[in-house]
Formats: sequence, structure tokens, C-alpha cells
Amino acid sequence: GGRQKESSGSWAVSAGAAEMANLLNLEKKLAEYKCDTNKAIRLKLVRFAEDLEDETTSFNPLYSHQVFGDEESVFGYKDLEIQLYYTTCSLTTFFNIKYSSKVIEKYDNVEVDNIESKLLEYIPTGYCSNLDEFIVQLEKDASFRPFGSLIHSYTMYDEKEGLELNYEIYKTDISCPGFKEYHERLQTFLIWFIETASFIDVDDDKWQFFLVFERYLEDGSPRFATVGYMTVYNFYAYPDKMRPRIGQMLVLPPFQGEGHGAQLMETVQRFYTTKPSILDITAEEPSEDFVKLRDFVLAKLCQELHAFAPEKLGKGFSAEMVEEARRTWKINKHHSRRVYEILRLRVTNMSDAVQSSEYRLDVKRRLAIPFKKNKKEATRLSRLMPEDWLAQQAEMSLSQEQEYLEETYQSTVEQYRRILERLARI
Repeated sequence: GGRQKESSGSWAVSAGAAEMANLLNLEKKLAEYKCDTNKAIRLKLVRFAEDLEDETTSFNPLYSHQVFGDEESVFGYKDLEIQLYYTTCSLTTFFNIKYSSKVIEKYDNVEVDNIESKLLEYIPTGYCSNLDEFIVQLEKDASFRPFGSLIHSYTMYDEKEGLELNYEIYKTDISCPGFKEYHERLQTFLIWFIETASFIDVDDDKWQFFLVFERYLEDGSPRFATVGYMTVYNFYAYPDKMRPRIGQMLVLPPFQGEGHGAQLMETVQRFYTTKPSILDITAEEPSEDFVKLRDFVLAKLCQELHAFAPEKLGKGFSAEMVEEARRTWKINKHHSRRVYEILRLRVTNMSDAVQSSEYRLDVKRRLAIPFKKNKKEATRLSRLMPEDWLAQQAEMSLSQEQEYLEETYQSTVEQYRRILERLARI
């Protein structure tokens, strides 16, 4: 009887092992059908039909969590490619899903993701799902013209092509015929390239739009390729002023790193500056990159002002700087303070102990302001706390504060240096 028991025991073990192996196989198989959506999505801006075959014209999103969840992945497909191609002028869209195989059988509760239904929440209707149809639409780009009125044009030299390229910036609003539909296609890029992007309510007529186009010739006639854009909301400021706030800004990836963001921001700043009703220009939840760009543009504009002359910068931040920056460029006090720090760094000899120490203390005093506010709040609360606890807190918070200020100071100066390097290249 003993032998019988033994064999049934080993059978149970081997059955367990087989089950385990099956599970591992299943997991492995399922993993093959899980795709990273940031890699699977292939975006293209198409000028010529040949671009469709050219892999070098494709680019991927930075983000896809808004559409495909925090894991930025979909399940159920092997060798997945989600093709989203846009004609470069009117942004007419081609949308197609390609894969080598798809999960057919059901695995427990694992559902195959419906890519199309997720994407169609963001992609407006009227897209092409057939390439031949898309190529016909591409030919219609010849008749596309920018929306609104031209407010600035500039040229840039393309080293690779060895020629001057022409760019134009237009201002428009939602009442412009055809713009609403075009904007619906344009804003889809936000979800792939801005982490916290959200679509705006375009029916609110306080929104204004600034669009950048590359103007080029094809067969002797002008074409206008979409480069990027900015949205600005006009807030009312009591009693009779407006306070424009930048909502969104994006330069499309094939055009990034060429200086279009700075051109766009400076153009918008200059546009509003000419209007007496404008108080100042702000931005909604600016990203780190946006702040760097704004610092550069505002420093470029203010370096010519009398209040920011080198001999005045050494004497510290002044009411004259605040007033001239506000009057000339509609810049608020917070931004003119940053500009002052950037421009003062340029005229400070950082290898001179006295000059560098004065500069460091000046910047750190500004960085310490939030701590002072917190201390006032803490003093109010401290009346309820035991004394030894308070002493311990004070000691800890002082060393933390000093460490934080030093780190923040170093990274701020590093950022300012990069802005000064860029200013020196103009």
C-alpha cells in the first residue's frame, strides 16, 4: 500500500509542476501580446506621397497615458503599429491599426483592448482609413491657406538643405471659417506631447489662437505647413483691463529645437504689448521647458531697457525695473525679478568672492520667501505644541531649509547660464 501512496504523491507534484509550467507559458504568451503604446503609435506629417514609405519621417509620442491608461500599453496584439498620419498643411488624418496577430481565445478575465474606441474619443471624425483616399486628400493641401491674419514672418537658415526657410505667424479665433475643424485635428498632438494636456472649450470666444506655418513653394505655388501653435485666454481684470493667459503651446516634433517656440512667444508678447488695455501676460501651470523659454524671451526683450543697464543691475532689484518691464513689455513683477537675476549674473564676476557672495545672497533671499511665509503660519500653530518638540522642529527645519536653498540656488544658476549662452548666440 505504501508504494501506491508514494506514486500518487509524486503524481500530484508533477501535476502541480505542469500547471505551473502552463501558467508560465500563458504569462509568456500574454506578454508577447502586450504592447507599449508609446512605441506602437507612429505619427507622420506628410508633404509628399513618398513620405508614406519613408520610415525617417515617422515619430513617436512622449505620452499616451490619457488614451491608454497609466501603463501606456494595450493587450491583445503582436507587432502592433497604430498609424496616425497627417497631411502637413490641413492636417487631414489617416488612421490605421496594423498587427501580425491578435488574441482570439479568452484568457480568464483578460480582455483584448479595443484600440479604435479608445482613440476615437480624441480623433475627430472625417479621417481616412484608406491610403489611396489619403493621397487624394494630400493633393488638396495645395489650396490650403492659413487662418486669420498674418502678424509676423521670419526666416531661418537650414544647414542641411543649404537654404533659407520662411515662416509666418497668424492670429485667429474660432469664428474663422474652417478653423474649428482644423483645430480639432491640431489639438490631438497635445495628448501625445504634453503630460497634463486637456482640450479647451473652443466655443468660448475669449480664446485666441496663434499659429506658426512654414511657407514653401511646390510647383511654383505656396504651401503652408503646420509648425506649432499657442492658445491664449483673455481674462478680465478690474476695472477696464485684460490679462491674457497662455493656455497651451506646442511646436510639432519635426520642428522642435529650431527656435520656433521663442519666435512664437516673442511674437505673442509683442502683439499684446501694443494694446493699452493689457495689464500683463501670464501662463497656466507652466512646464519647466516653458519657464526656460519664457525666461529667455523676456531676458532678450528686457536687456535693451534702461532700467536693466549693467551699472544698475549691480545695485539690486529696483522699483524702476518693475515699472519699466511692466510698462514696456507687460511683464509682471515675478517675471521681471527672474529677468533681473539672469541679466545680473551676466555682469557678475563669479570668481570674485565679494561679487559672487552678493549675488548668491540676493538670489537666496528670494528663494527663502516661501519659508518665511511658512514660519509665520508655524508660529501661529506653535502655541499649541510642547516646547521641546518646537526646539527640535526649529533645528531640523533650519538645516533642511539651508540644504534646499543651496540646491535650488545651484540649479537656478545653472539654468540661468544656459539662457545667457543662448542670448550670446543671437
